[in-house]
Amino acid sequence: MRIKAVVAYDGSSYSGFQHQAHTPTIQSELESTLERLTQDAVRVLASGRTDAGVHAEGQVIAFDTQWRHPLQDLQRGMNALLPDQIAVRELSIVEDGFHPRYAALRRHYRYTLYQAAVRHPLVNRYSLHVAHSLDVAAMRQASQSLVGEHDFLAFGTPPQGNNSVREVSRADWQQEFPWLYFDIEANAFLYRMVRMLVGTLLRVGRGVLAPGDFIDILCTQDRSGAGPAAPPQGLCLKSVVYPPGL
Repeated sequence: MRIKAVVAYDGSSYSGFQHQAHTPTIQSELESTLERLTQDAVRVLASGRTDAGVHAEGQVIAFDTQWRHPLQDLQRGMNALLPDQIAVRELSIVEDGFHPRYAALRRHYRYTLYQAAVRHPLVNRYSLHVAHSLDVAAMRQASQSLVGEHDFLAFGTPPQGNNSVREVSRADWQQEFPWLYFDIEANAFLYRMVRMLVGTLLRVGRGVLAPGDFIDILCTQDRSGAGPAAPPQGLCLKSVVYPPGL
């Protein structure tokens, strides 16, 4: 049977989600844990591949298993064996053909900034410290241009093929001092797209770029004007949305 799981993790000590030789990854931890529990080699499918240092609250995975006990026991066993940085939040049985990447309608990422004159050691694993003031109104104005279907080549690389067109349904900033959040939802993302967007929007907030300059970069796909990419620790995959019943 195929199992769907919602997984949360602190990606600080991992080289991203996807399996890599000789370096710790989230996928490797999940697969080794499942192999210990089920005594079978298990391949994990994911809704997306988060980069090194990126976190998740709602990463969705799927895997096949012959597990014959209650799902609660499987969840309990996984959480007992997984390192403290990874937790399985939900488990459910889905159709055999379910793929967490291809069945997804959209994904929600959040980038967190900590605005204060002095950095805070207890939050720097999950946010980017910004000591100077930002023009949040200008950043919001620039972000509005992201909504809709656009070619985002200036802000990332397609993970497969050469199609860099994506459809963004939400891109906005929320300020709850000292926190500043950038929330973006889209049907899919390019490699490093959110971090490149945040890095470029920070230049708008600092007055280096005007909102119109940001829009020009988007429209012309001029990668030389974008970025640099914001550091990974502020980024979190919040949730993945599927059709009803999945």
